Amino acid sequence: MNTFSKNIILDRDGVINEDPMGYISRPEDWHAITGSLEAIAQLNRAGWHVFVATNQSGIGRGFYDLEAMHAIHEKMINELAAVGGYIEEIFFCPHNPDENCDCRKPAPGLFVQLKEKYRIDLTSTIFIGDKLSDIDAARAVGCQPMLVATGYGQKTHQDYPDLNVPFFANLKAAVDYILSL
Repeated sequence: MNTFSKNIILDRDGVINEDPMGYISRPEDWHAITGSLEAIAQLNRAGWHVFVATNQSGIGRGFYDLEAMHAIHEKMINELAAVGGYIEEIFFCPHNPDENCDCRKPAPGLFVQLKEKYRIDLTSTIFIGDKLSDIDAARAVGCQPMLVATGYGQKTHQDYPDLNVPFFANLKAAVDYILSL
């Protein structure tokens, strides 16, 4: 029934790229976290299908538009390709928090969209994020959540010590663990 068997969903800001604790509104503001692109390429080589699910409320808040976000994603995809990696698809929520949509994490809408399009089993899918909203969204659909210390992850780990999810220094460390299983 599943289109793909080994699936992983990643948050973008704070997991794949540095999170300036503001908004990345131009491609030149996007900078990969050391080792993150290589980690995605490792997953690809090991047969994993990598997806991204990201809140991009800067669009809804008017800080940048869809064209700018697509240019940022193009930069990410090109840098990832340069190290031999790829992302199946990027799912994003463009809404601001006041819109109460069903796709802004912690709501599970992005995961539901992904599941419907690719017919994947979310209960056997890993999700890696850096915020409580990431963990909550993953849990709402039965994904296996993991937390990284990059981005807001260290603060999330400190603020919610009973979160009870695997915690890693960065995406590279999480991928090394996943591939060792």
